[in-house]
Amino acid sequence: MRQLIIDTETTGLDPQGGHRIIEFAAVELVDRRPTGRTIHLHFDPERDIDFGATEVHGKTWEDLKGRPRFRDRAGEIVDFLRGAEWIIHNAPFDLAFLDVELGKEQLPACATLHAGVIDTLALARDTFPGKRNNLDALCERFGVNNAHRTLHGALLDAQLLAEVYLAMTRGQESLTIDMVSPGLSATALASLAEGRTAIVVILPTSEELAAHEAYLAALDRESRGRCVWLAVA
Repeated sequence: MRQLIIDTETTGLDPQGGHRIIEFAAVELVDRRPTGRTIHLHFDPERDIDFGATEVHGKTWEDLKGRPRFRDRAGEIVDFLRGAEWIIHNAPFDLAFLDVELGKEQLPACATLHAGVIDTLALARDTFPGKRNNLDALCERFGVNNAHRTLHGALLDAQLLAEVYLAMTRGQESLTIDMVSPGLSATALASLAEGRTAIVVILPTSEELAAHEAYLAALDRESRGRCVWLAVA
């Protein structure tokens, strides 16, 4: 499955009031694995940026004058987005801006481009009701390092959200378990063929152990020190 983690930065809050996208980014996952393919673009919005928006992302119109306009790269964006499942934090906000920008160029609306949308803010609110569920809070909850995030930026936020989404949805991907792994040795395969069960021990890597420890630490924080796995470890 092809999925895209999408984020935008804008001149303000209301696309119907003339506010525009100034930065767009998407990070590609295939079968829940980052492929390394991204799209990241800045745009000249051809208008002033609200002070409140500049406080969030740090960009002014002067910073962006001379950049391509959204219409100059709209076809490239559509080609990258088409057919994937989109994952967005507070999806209605970004979708509204994208629909307005695409509509200006008589290009297809979001609903005809994507194969579905996952709103990670709605997902987080269902999973952690009553808690802070902005991106910074979720990074802390799942042990995702966001120390370098001093301002919002579309590409950085999409990369962080990719890590958060994978952590939020970690679990068994299938209700079936393969009986024979492609990595089994010839001896193990022969044992299976003879009706004897071969026990295959797969040791975790140091990176996997570190990720597991970070996940348990996040669980322990959320449960206020009542993580059972840490208690019995």
